[in-house]
Amino acid sequence: MIKPAILALLACTMLPLMAHAAAVTPLAASDIPALTKPPTHGERIIALWSLDCVYCEANLKALARVQQSHPREVELILVATDNPSREQAVVEHLQKIGMIGFRAQYYAEASPERLNFLLDPEWGGELPRTLVIRADGSRSGISGGLSPSQLGRIGSLP
Repeated sequence: MIKPAILALLACTMLPLMAHAAAVTPLAASDIPALTKPPTHGERIIALWSLDCVYCEANLKALARVQQSHPREVELILVATDNPSREQAVVEHLQKIGMIGFRAQYYAEASPERLNFLLDPEWGGELPRTLVIRADGSRSGISGGLSPSQLGRIGSLP
């Protein structure tokens, strides 16, 4: 049996880790070049989503499973396109759906169209949107729900 004092100590040592895991950072236009830079190996997946998007949650969970199956090849970054004032709602939603352990950002500027264009000039703003950026510099964007074959291609590079 674990003593209450030990439980309290464990809880205190876990708080900084939980606070870090729950951190959702702002994404400004100046951050986008680093975000969209090709990774040194594998693939960087940028999952664009919104609190109001019906299909986004399923996409996020599917991409999380791909990343967990290929942890060395796939880096997953969640980007909420919601208004900056909804930061707390974004954090709460990610906690609710079990996605808080992933790197997460939210749009920090009032002009989402500008950030959309900087992330992907081919994107019209529809959600969900998945950007795949590969180490070789190639990239692709997929709008809408991901099919099993599309999911199978992510993280399967030699």
